[in-house]
Amino acid sequence: MGLTGKLEVEVAINSPADKFYNIFRRQSHHLPNICSDKVHKIDVHEGDWETPGSVKNWGYTLGGEAMSLKETMESVDDENKIITFKVLEGEITKHFKIFKSHLQVKAKDKGSLVKWTIEYEKVNEDVPNPDAYLEFAVNVTKDIESHHLKA
Repeated sequence: MGLTGKLEVEVAINSPADKFYNIFRRQSHHLPNICSDKVHKIDVHEGDWETPGSVKNWGYTLGGEAMSLKETMESVDDENKIITFKVLEGEITKHFKIFKSHLQVKAKDKGSLVKWTIEYEKVNEDVPNPDAYLEFAVNVTKDIESHHLKA
């Protein structure tokens, strides 16, 4: 078992690609209202809501435990609807030297295909793969879909 790895998942949703993508691109402050059982708060620590390099503080629950992290939008490709987030601080950095998540949203005939990719480097061999974070991303994706379908 290596220290570095990559996990991927694709989720088909009924939300339009642009609408879903914009939640993470420009409107992440809505996430605590959309999935309050998972995301408690998001605020801007440095910069603003949409400029790459800006830093956001997240409060969230994973596995029944309240946690926090600071992340930055490392890169954005609006044409292809791809965002890369990099974790800077938080409980997760006790277990991972590097933790990046990539979001890609593709339009389909009906709805969208959302792809989450997590790249990581563990601090040591005893750290389990971050499967819980991938599951978290899938659950948040489904919550956003439900929110959009209600609107």
